[in-house]
Amino acid sequence: MTDAPLAVVGDALIDEIHHEDGSVAEFVGGAALNVAVGLSILGIPTTLIAMVGDDADGDRIREYLSGRGVGLIGTPAPYGSSRGISTRVNGEPRYVFNAAAQNRAIEFGAEVRAAIDAAPYVVTSCFPFDDAAQTAALRAAVARSAERFIVDPNPRTSMMHDTGAFRAAIDDLAADTLLLKIGEEDSALLYDLPLESATAHLLNLGAGCVLATAGAEGASVHTPHGTMAREPIAELPGPIVDTMGAGDATLAAVVADIVRRGHLPADAAAWSAALRHAMLIAAATCRGTGALLRVPRENSPR
Repeated sequence: MTDAPLAVVGDALIDEIHHEDGSVAEFVGGAALNVAVGLSILGIPTTLIAMVGDDADGDRIREYLSGRGVGLIGTPAPYGSSRGISTRVNGEPRYVFNAAAQNRAIEFGAEVRAAIDAAPYVVTSCFPFDDAAQTAALRAAVARSAERFIVDPNPRTSMMHDTGAFRAAIDDLAADTLLLKIGEEDSALLYDLPLESATAHLLNLGAGCVLATAGAEGASVHTPHGTMAREPIAELPGPIVDTMGAGDATLAAVVADIVRRGHLPADAAAWSAALRHAMLIAAATCRGTGALLRVPRENSPR
């Protein structure tokens, strides 16, 4: 297994959070960035490949990543840095994105391709899969990575231009993935199906493994051989403050386990241990504001 950093391809932005009491807070975020930073916190060397603007928000993103030990290969941002404005409805975030986020794109130049080729695993999250040219460029870049390609579609209504094209791209990519993550809201948005039905659909298309996240109901892992693990969200002291980043934290924890093993967990017991640890990480993340992955004190990175 290569010692090169793991590669995470996707979005980086500023989260502008409007609370129900009228207060506003800002955090560096984005699904791919959250996963990259989470992996670094868990001890996995990581490089983020994302569009970052030459502006104050971009400077803030670069400083944040540098301070958390995450490498960055930035791609040009003609509209500036991405920004997501979220409000809370019963604690759940609802997003509106600026023009930069809606027109995000990655340039798969020589530096990006080299990082992807060298990486032990390649994780893609919140990528513009409804853009045919971008999806084709991603496929070409990861053509030799099927045994180490991990995808979280992470569709956002106000980011997508064509839901049907996005869904078709995920269906087409499924057979090339080592692991494909899908959440309850994703399955409804992309497939208009319950989570278990969408999971079965992706497995039928050839996904090597599906990580299905169901919010407060926890998560499960499925392979063509059946359900390997199912774990509830972990119970921890203190109230749930913010669910932002819980899915990203779950994915980061599972990927960190895979990286350390050098392969997927081999059996149900190993998957249960990995998923149980991921649920602890997700629960701790939900007990702070923002999407930064948090580790319970008694569960330091393994």
